[in-house]
Amino acid sequence: MKEPARILIVGGGYVGMYTALRLQRKLKQELKRGDVEIVVVTPDPYMTYQPFLPEAAAGNISPRHVVVPLRRVLDQCKIVIGEAQSIDHAKRVATLTTLATQEEGAAAEQISYDELVLAPGSVSRVLPIPGLADHGIGFKTVEEAIGLRNHVIEQMDIASSTRDPAIRDAALTFVFVGGGYAGVEALGELEDMARYTARYYHNVKPEDMKWILVEASDRILPEVGEEMGKYTITELRRRNIDVRLETRLDSCADRVAVLSDGSRFPTRTVVWTAGVKPHPVLAATDLPLNGRGRLKCNAHLAIDGVAHAWAAGDAAAVPDITADEPGKECAPNAQHAVRQARTLGDNIAASLKGQPLEEYGHKYAGSVASLGLHKGVAHVYGRKLKGYSAWFMHRTYHLSRVPTFNRKARVMAEWTLAGLFKREIVSLGSLEHPRAEFELAAGGKPPQDPKGSS
Repeated sequence: MKEPARILIVGGGYVGMYTALRLQRKLKQELKRGDVEIVVVTPDPYMTYQPFLPEAAAGNISPRHVVVPLRRVLDQCKIVIGEAQSIDHAKRVATLTTLATQEEGAAAEQISYDELVLAPGSVSRVLPIPGLADHGIGFKTVEEAIGLRNHVIEQMDIASSTRDPAIRDAALTFVFVGGGYAGVEALGELEDMARYTARYYHNVKPEDMKWILVEASDRILPEVGEEMGKYTITELRRRNIDVRLETRLDSCADRVAVLSDGSRFPTRTVVWTAGVKPHPVLAATDLPLNGRGRLKCNAHLAIDGVAHAWAAGDAAAVPDITADEPGKECAPNAQHAVRQARTLGDNIAASLKGQPLEEYGHKYAGSVASLGLHKGVAHVYGRKLKGYSAWFMHRTYHLSRVPTFNRKARVMAEWTLAGLFKREIVSLGSLEHPRAEFELAAGGKPPQDPKGSS
């Protein structure tokens, strides 16, 4: 019997999920006949819609509705929960570790393939700053977003219950490093949430809290343009947020944030959103990389000089054929990733059928960013918006882009209910240590969070 052609997709994010979804539609008959098999290797059984992470952190959206279950959406694919450790494309073999191999203590598994799609995304770019690994908090996953929300409210609880001014001051000081989308939106939403939450504390007022944004360059939100970036700085400072440009974090050892301008802030909260880097698995392949560690691709989204290997999204350096200047690459953002995935799925299906491939080209439409409830900035198709209209456009755009009607309906329902009722101000930090109560009852000691939460 003829073996089915196996398409191996490494990564279950934007590119991985949308490419598999496209292939399910394009190869419907081949999948039914057993001529093709699609295998998706991903560390999580869901795709995270990252633009909604700030709203999830602020409590506007349930964390369950920020993620899309892959097994439900990709019902014609085989989902493997694990991670690719290395890829030998010359032999068409990928080495994987799964939950089962870890449980059994066995060696990593190897899986062969006919077509490879590399879409592992990116990871946080962490610099060797003293104390950052011990005390820093990331903001790239839904777990980090919800953990940060719990942490912020917990710090308000600490400040409310202590009589030590030093502990109180450190608990109410929140430092965000990175002035891109993740940092600005997370800061804007959480400051908005904390200011609302403060009305329920008898001894914590909004003016007691220090919110500090640290950015190494001379501007924030470069995607929305210089004018809207300056407006964002003005808006944040109007909310008593300390925005520091051309400033770096030099150290956060001993829970003291030391900045390059000489400032020192005792703090229990340092949120690191200062950029990303390519996934480490790319360096463990025999595929060509550019100077930034991303896969060299052509306009068909095939890896340069390599047959039967494809890539898109954060992992790929894709030429922007719509740009005026030669040699420019597509920005590694969600707007391109979703559209690249559709072209990628079409091209893989066309390649298997011996049909011509199409080039990926998309003129960058612009950007929208939320700065909290009813506040935002946007620069879309040359039009600049700010305030409520930009915030409304932000919600409308991302609601249209979140996958599946199921998720769209749930998010819309939550937004509608949030407009009718008051915000939730509950911290569920105990979720991070679900066995703590039982261990304490059994005579053990409750675990301590190294980041400072109880």
